[in-house]
Amino acid sequence: MKKIILFLVFAILSFPSLIQAQEAKEIDYSADRNIQDQKYPGAFVLSKVENQVYFKHEGIEVWCDLAIHYKEENFFRAFGNVRMQQGDTVKLNSNYAEYNGNSQFAFASGDVVMKRPQTTLESDSLFFDRLKQQAYYRSGGKVIDTGGVITSNIGRYYMEQDKYSFVSDVVLTNPEYIINSEQLDFYGETGHAYLYGPSTIESETSTVYCERGFYDTRGDTGYFVKNSRIDYDNRTVKGDSLYFNRNTNFASATNNIRVIDTINKSVVTGHYAEVFRDKDSVFITKRAVAASVQDKDSLFIHGDTIMITGKPDKRIIRGFYDVRLFKSDMSGKSDSVHINQETGLTKMINLTSGPVSSVDKKRSPVLWSGLSQMTGDTIHLQSNTKTEQLDSMRVFNNAFLIQKDTIEGYNQVKGMDLVGLFEDNELYQVDINKNTETLYYSRNSEQELIGINKTLSSSIKILFEEQQIQDIYYYQNVDGNLTPEEDFPVNVRKLIGFNWRGDERLLTKEDLFKGKPEPDLVKIEGISLPEESEEFFDERDEGDDLLLNDKSRLKPEDLQNRAKDSIPQLKEPQTLMDAVDDDTKTEAKNLQERVKDSIPQLKKPQSLIKAEEQEDNEAEPETKENQDE
Repeated sequence: MKKIILFLVFAILSFPSLIQAQEAKEIDYSADRNIQDQKYPGAFVLSKVENQVYFKHEGIEVWCDLAIHYKEENFFRAFGNVRMQQGDTVKLNSNYAEYNGNSQFAFASGDVVMKRPQTTLESDSLFFDRLKQQAYYRSGGKVIDTGGVITSNIGRYYMEQDKYSFVSDVVLTNPEYIINSEQLDFYGETGHAYLYGPSTIESETSTVYCERGFYDTRGDTGYFVKNSRIDYDNRTVKGDSLYFNRNTNFASATNNIRVIDTINKSVVTGHYAEVFRDKDSVFITKRAVAASVQDKDSLFIHGDTIMITGKPDKRIIRGFYDVRLFKSDMSGKSDSVHINQETGLTKMINLTSGPVSSVDKKRSPVLWSGLSQMTGDTIHLQSNTKTEQLDSMRVFNNAFLIQKDTIEGYNQVKGMDLVGLFEDNELYQVDINKNTETLYYSRNSEQELIGINKTLSSSIKILFEEQQIQDIYYYQNVDGNLTPEEDFPVNVRKLIGFNWRGDERLLTKEDLFKGKPEPDLVKIEGISLPEESEEFFDERDEGDDLLLNDKSRLKPEDLQNRAKDSIPQLKEPQTLMDAVDDDTKTEAKNLQERVKDSIPQLKKPQSLIKAEEQEDNEAEPETKENQDE
């Protein structure tokens, strides 16, 4: 019982001292030589003979050739081949280092190299706060990773997160690309990089720009938001968000997309797009519109899906499902469209075919030019590739031309095939072949109705003037007559297959989307701004130890948070080598000389030296006497 009481008393009396020891544990050390020097009062000068000087404190180990150790102040300065190691994950080499055991704050300079399992950091100077587990440089640094080499003016490393935060003139260099950014956060374990501020990723085949983005430097994939775009040799892709895969040369864009063809002067817009660079193709949907310049006018093509394929000189544009075309002097609709920009041929295609009956009105391709409506199973428009003006058109199978009469009724022409000719983008002649049939409201010069003419023939030629039918010529096997209006039954004033679709006509660009609901846009998952970290050299709480010891080579003003130091950056290797602290080198050299002078033959213990001298005296007495004479 007495033993237990004595133990409790001893424990209570020792408790304050245990707390104090935990607050500032003493630095352990070992050295081959240990001397005192008047130049460093209160310190021991430790030096290497066979083994390097060794320090250990709170999980960190330090080796060096020479050191000044202030035991009472729990502080040391290390010179020559300095190595620091924290556990198995952090290894640091430098020419000089110092460490404050009370604040667990370290500083290294001269060819600093800090190695982690995935990355290596190089700088001319580095601050290391072990309580925060953070390292910091502001005079230029370089981080080497499997995904590339990153340089910056300022860098901060968060060990617990394995995260680097680079600021000011950040450059990531990879054999395949170069990243420039105002700020780049890099995670060593994953190789993930986050870009903030105006940033570019440049390669031989593309340039990515964004003001906020993510890039996987090992997987070579990226995600970019805020004013993001990708520039290829002849195409630019813009969108609210972009995905990029360098391995497959694939990119996708979401919401408010613009794909600009810089060679063919065309723009495709929509809300989802995929770009395959190797195939030189673009797939776009969700309110997709392709716009191109033709004869100083713009042609707009809208469809559920638009695909653009082929090299610039052989571009093919395809539109699918409820395709609509609009130009200031022409518009149309079809199930799909195929445009060959090399030949100037546009095909308006109906995916279904079959006979037209008076009951079932097929939704054939339709084209409006002036006052005329033309339909058929397929419509071809031929443009002049040099002048970019509409040259001709052809309607295959079940061709039907309708023009609303100026007063009442509809002028109608039908046949198997139709060929139209244009001048200055205006229809001036139409030829219809095979089993043609017309129904025409004939008027005199005073626009008074003379009668209704219904005629059958083998072929017909129609001439237009100012978008109105001017003359009609019938050829071979003509059968028809002019009938007064009152004698012409109302129920036969429309030819079989008649389908007036004037209410569908596109009068403005906005009619491309007439009757269609707004697309349901995907919510963009943005990239958050970086968290604001406290300053690396933050103010210590009252009662905390100061970061620096008064024996440090640093001054308090050196711990002020500055944008950058005046020490040259790593972009100039030779200048940097010349800029290594000469004072540190000189001090270490002088210190080594004093240690060497104060202890002769440092590499042999004193007992060994005396033993050797005694053996020499006993073995050669005559020789010694001769030397004395």
